[in-house]
This record gives sequence, structure tokens and C-alpha cells, in this order.
Amino acid sequence: MQSTTLSRRGRSTKIPTVELALAAFLLSLVLVPASAFADATAPQAPAEAASAEPLSYLDRLPQLVDRQLFFGDPEITGSQISPDGKYLTFIKPYKDVQNVWIKTLDEPWDAARPVTADERPVPGYFWSEDSKWLLYVQDKGGNEDFHVYAVDPSAGPEEATGVPPARDLTPLEGVRAFIYSVPEATPGQILIGLNDRDPALHDVYRLDLATGERELLIENDSNVAGWVTDLDGNVRLAVRQTPDGGTETVKVQDGKLGDVIYSCNWQETCAPNRFHKDGKHVYFISNKGDDVDLSRLYLMDAETGETKFLESDPENEVDLGGAIFSDETEELIGTVYVGDRTRTYPKTQELKDALAFLEKELPDGEISFSPQTNDDRLVKVVVSRDVDPGTVYLYDWEKGTVEKLYESRPELPSENLAPMQAIRYTARDGLTIPAYLTTPKGAPAKNLATVVLPHGGPWSRNSWGYSSIPQFLANRGYAVLSPNFRSSSGFGKKFLNAGNKEWGRAMQHDISDGVKYLVDQGIADPDRVCIMGGSYGGYATLAGLTFTPELYACGVDIVGPSNLITLYNSLPAYWGPIVRIFALRMGDPEIDEEREMLVDRSPLTHVERIEDPLLVIQGANDPRVKKAEADQIVIAMREKG
Repeated sequence: MQSTTLSRRGRSTKIPTVELALAAFLLSLVLVPASAFADATAPQAPAEAASAEPLSYLDRLPQLVDRQLFFGDPEITGSQISPDGKYLTFIKPYKDVQNVWIKTLDEPWDAARPVTADERPVPGYFWSEDSKWLLYVQDKGGNEDFHVYAVDPSAGPEEATGVPPARDLTPLEGVRAFIYSVPEATPGQILIGLNDRDPALHDVYRLDLATGERELLIENDSNVAGWVTDLDGNVRLAVRQTPDGGTETVKVQDGKLGDVIYSCNWQETCAPNRFHKDGKHVYFISNKGDDVDLSRLYLMDAETGETKFLESDPENEVDLGGAIFSDETEELIGTVYVGDRTRTYPKTQELKDALAFLEKELPDGEISFSPQTNDDRLVKVVVSRDVDPGTVYLYDWEKGTVEKLYESRPELPSENLAPMQAIRYTARDGLTIPAYLTTPKGAPAKNLATVVLPHGGPWSRNSWGYSSIPQFLANRGYAVLSPNFRSSSGFGKKFLNAGNKEWGRAMQHDISDGVKYLVDQGIADPDRVCIMGGSYGGYATLAGLTFTPELYACGVDIVGPSNLITLYNSLPAYWGPIVRIFALRMGDPEIDEEREMLVDRSPLTHVERIEDPLLVIQGANDPRVKKAEADQIVIAMREKG
């Protein structure tokens, strides 16, 4: 579930730049002849592919868009307004690396100056509540051991870097920092978690932003996976996994764990969202109960665990997708659900009026609404759609005015991009699979070269909107299927649990049945279907080429596990409190029967079945899917010839 609690923890991620290898690989196969593309962004295919009979629809495609416009750094992204409303910060390249910049709100864009000079893209940053510090996180080489850094934006630049000095507030090697709370009551201090004592567990510290001093508040000796604070920054609740994989919400008082006030089993979801402004209640998400499928929003008594139902999806389709809160009053002002499209439901007349005004004044698209300042006056509004990665506006709630700030990719020609449509198809056991289909603009959706793009996770989902890889491929003439196979999150616990211990079987069947659906509909050419994906999508790619090689002409595996036993054994240490859920949902290698199942469903076991071209892409320092997952299947393929 994706929560939209309005803390000021902006996050901007850089898409891995695998597109050069991807484009060369796909276009070198007899999928869409490379000879159809004249510009330099389309690598030439081998002679036998280039001489293939041209496809009739290619001359109807819009102008080929340079891959850099899809995958290069956006011109501006990740903007935030300081809590006092004086400054605008954003991410854009500095010395060819995505870093944080700052300007006063009324200054022109060319007056902005960089405030970080990291050698790796800054993945996320946020303001302290008093607008004195910019705080950002960074790891080393993608190892996910994130540290917290502080920058005083008013300080002068250092000669060597051209930016103010950045202080590492968590300078511990091999340690990952979590940020639990940025309370308004103590703006100079935040609450963080560090796994410096035990790599599997995070203790709670109070961190002074000016001095960097850390005070240990709670030593985690109870397998706690997460800590929840009230709005004043006091740790009030803990969430932990039980030995059987269930979830408990536990009271915390004076740093000590008390009574369990709520629990659910491993096939259910239950967790605190954020505290109510009265300090006595907490907004709570749960789908507990035999008669409950979709996750709902409740208000829970933080002492007794007694819950009061507030809301579930008015259309009874999906789980709660998020909640919007006022920064000034701390009240709940809206809820969000992600069905085929995102739906926002105002809870106050003020938000209802604001959204009606914005829908009238702004271009068509999905509106993201995010109050930024302590008084709620200034609101960041993002309008995005399938053919537009997003335009950012500044809404003045007090004046009732809206102005455009920037486009994230202004040079990307929306008129050349392809629409994404929500579709449904039926799996072989009768389960309805929600998916998205992107087909080349200007071409009939008939007999197309097709790329199947399973998402990672697997407990996540595809959503409607702009996505670089489907648009890149559609612009080159491919149809792209983005399936939400069983085990995808957001569609209720029955759909999620339908994938338990079904890696490589029912979950894979859902993907295969999507291919067959497109073929039966005449959309996909059965001889020209490729499968690609990252993380679990990479596993699905390898599974596709080993379990159903007749379906695919090629595969692109991006950081995909090839051996489910080694994947389980190499899960990051800090996943310790939740690792049991992998054994329950994927399979337990400690149980002989399930270990045999995991071996059988590992693509590495069946590498001799791979008969199509396979591109393997791997992050050298990936802590989740280790480099060995790529190495072992590449070595095995070479040994098998």
C-alpha cells in the first residue's frame, strides 16, 4: 500500500540506464526490423534482420523519439517548498549528476544554486520543520546502506565542490538508517533507526541536526520491524512479525513494549498509518476478517486497540491507496484509491472546492495534491497522464490561484507517445487479471511485435500513467503488456494470496495467459513476443524462457533471481523481522518438500530449455538480488552451449 501522509520527505529516483543495451538487443532480433528506423538512435540489426520484409504498419508510426528523452535525467524533478514557504528546492544535474538545487520562491530559475554535489544521484531529500536544514539520504554504489546528510542552505559554498558543506549524521559503515519522524514539536531533532548493534534490527535514536549527536531511545530486542510516533515525535507503537508470519501492533511506553493491541495473520494486512491530532487515536489500515477482502481505513484507540470503521473503496475494487492530511490542522482531508486510474475522495469542502477549481483550470490528467507549507497555503500540484510524465503547478490555497512551475521533461513530444489502456483477461483457472496495454500510436493493434513487462516485487503493481520503458518500446513499434498477475498488491488479500507458493506456476501462468489473450485477440504476433522485467520481473523473464520457451522470441532479465534457494539465503540482514513472510509466500527451503519445489521452480535448474536470445543485466552491488544470481545462470548457459 502506498501512503500519502504529507511529511516532507521528497523522493526522486533515477531510472537505471539500461536502455542502450536494451534497444540494441531488441532491435537486433527479428521483431521490428531495424531498417525501419532511420535515425541514429536505432542501432543497426544484423544483416539477416535488416533484410526482413518491412512491416506494413511501420510507416504509420510517429517520429522516432531519441532514447535520451525517455531515459536521460529529467530537466527538473523532485521539487519541494520549504515549510515556511520561502524556498523552492528541486533536483537537476550538477556536474552531470542529479543533485539538489535551491532558489527563493520568487526568484527566476536561472538564479537557483546547487546545495549538494554528490557523485551519485541523490535519491531523496526533505526539509527540517523549521526550514533550517536540508536533509538527504545517500548510499555507496547501490548497496542500500543509506546515510542521512544535513546541509545548511544558507552557508557559503566550499571552493572544492561549489556547494555548502554536507555533514554525514550517521557515519557508520555497513549501517542503514531509517527515518521515523520529523516532528514539528522538535524541529531541530528527528527520530531515526540504525542497525549498528544488530544488522537485522533497527534501534531508535533521537538525532540532533545541528550537532549530529545521537541519543539511544529504544533498543530493539523484540524483532520490531517498524516504529510509529505520534505527531510530537514520541514513539507510541511498534509493529512486529510473529513467528508464524502474522503482524502485531504493540503499545510502547517509556521506551518499553507493552500489550499487543491488534494482530492479524500472515495472509492479512494490518498496520498503523499515522496518529490522529488528538494523540489518542491512530489511523489504521486493515483487511482482517473472513468477510473482509479489501484493506480499509479505521480509527484506532491507541490504548485499547478498539477500531472504528471509516472508509473502504467506494467502488469496491481496490485496497486503500493513501491518505491526504492537512499540515496546518493535521486532519484527514482526502483518501486515494488506485484502480484502473487514480481516484481521490475529498473529506473536506475546502479540498473538494480546490480539486474542482484545479480540474477546471489545468490540462486533463491525474491530479496529485500535496500541501507543502506549515500553514497549508502553498500546495504542489502535479498533473500527469500516460503520455506526459508530469507538469508541476503551485496552487495558492489562500488566494485561489494556480501557476505553472515546470515540466519534468519539456522536450519529450507527447504527441508522439502512445496511450495506455486498462484491460482485463481471464487466467486458465478463471481468475480475472487486470493489466495495461500500450500499443504504437498510429498503428492498428493487430499482429504486433510485443513485449511482456511483468513488474517487480512481486508484491507491488502496475498503474496507469507515464512509464518510460513502455513508451520507449511503443515508439519503436512494439505493443507492451504490463500484467498485474496474482500476488500483485492493491487488489485485495484474496488476489494477493492466490499467488502464495505459486512462483513459476500460477503466477507465471497469468503472464503466459496474457500473451495468449493478445494472440487470440489478434493484437500480438505469436512469433514475435519478448518478455522482460526487473527483480521479480527478471525472474518471470527467466521462468518464461525456461518453462514456456515456445511463447517467446527473446528475454531481457534485469536483476532477476535465477535460483530461489540462493535468493532466500541472501536476503539482506535488515529484512530479518519480515523474512518469515518470504518462506510463507514463496516457499520454505527448510521444509524438504518445499525446498524441492523451490529447486524445481528455479530457472537455473532448467537452463538447458533456454532456446532464445537472453540479455542479462545486473547491478554489481545489489543487496537484494545478488550478482551471483546473474553470474550463475550466465555460466550455466555457456556450459550448456
